[in-house]
This record gives sequence, structure tokens and C-alpha cells, in this order.
Amino acid sequence: MKAILLSILLCFFGSQYALAVERQIDPEQSTLTIHVGKSGLLLAAAHEYTVTAPIANGTIDDGVSAEISFRVEAIRLTVLPEEHRSKIQHAMQERVLESSRFPEIYFASDKVQSTAEGEWDVLGQLTLHGETRTVLVHVNSLDGKYIGSTMIKQTDFGIQPVSVGGGTRIKNELKIDFSIKMR
Repeated sequence: MKAILLSILLCFFGSQYALAVERQIDPEQSTLTIHVGKSGLLLAAAHEYTVTAPIANGTIDDGVSAEISFRVEAIRLTVLPEEHRSKIQHAMQERVLESSRFPEIYFASDKVQSTAEGEWDVLGQLTLHGETRTVLVHVNSLDGKYIGSTMIKQTDFGIQPVSVGGGTRIKNELKIDFSIKMR
């Protein structure tokens, strides 16, 4: 009787683990994008821009206990469009992100919940600027990629939004998107 029960349990749990497929993220085709807005009195003097970087590495396990984790090298974040790069890039790396002190941006899921076919809500831990906070990321599967989006506040991660000329500043809220292609 014990042997039969053990066999049934092994078949049941073994089949669940067999469904788990951990796959590597393709860093050549996977990116993180941060959308930076402006606020304040002198909006015309400020710039809206995006910051993008390749996802250095990570994994997605789309089995029974779905998980995702990935890492971005902060030093590889690049300001777009290019005409804003010379004004913003150095300040962003040195004074805002402090990339030499905090070289990585890291995300690891805690819970993945399917909300519809090809759509998930992913609750996880985002580490940015040496601070780790819980974030909710909405993810869709589109054209063979996982596309995700969330909103964060810079101040939650110990980053003070930059003031420009005392009147215009960068918004505290940032939209973060990612596009992940698997190998």
C-alpha cells in the first residue's frame, strides 16, 4: 500500500516538476526602458526622454511554479533621443543612479498569476539604487516576446527627482517597460 501511494505521489509531483521549463533570456533581443517625464512651472525648459539598456541576463520558468528574474547593468542605461544624451547621460549615471555604487538593477518574481490567455500579473522585488521594493508588473505575451510594464516612484528607491533651474523637474513617477525574448 505504501509503495502504491508513493508511486502515485511521485507520478503526480514528478509530472508537475517535469512541466517546469526554465529558459534563458536572450540579452541581444531583450531590453528595459524607463520613460522619464517632466513636471513643474517651466515645462518647456525640460525634456521628456527615455532611458534604455539591454537585459544582461535572466530566466523565465513558465512551468507550474512560474518565475521570472532578470538583471540590468546600470552603467549600460543610455538616454534617448540622442540629442538629449550629452546633457543628461553623465548626470544620470553619476548623481541620480550612482551606477558605480549601485551597478545592478534586479527583478525577481514572488508570485505570477494568470489574468487571461497570454497575460499575467507578476508581483516581485525590484532592486534599484540599492533599495528593494515590491512592484506589480503587468505582462503580456506578444509576437514571441514577454512585454511588461509597471510604474514606480523614484523616491521609493532613495532617488530624488532632479530639479532644473529651480522650477522644472523630472517627475517622481517613472514608467518602466521591458521586452524579453527567450533563447
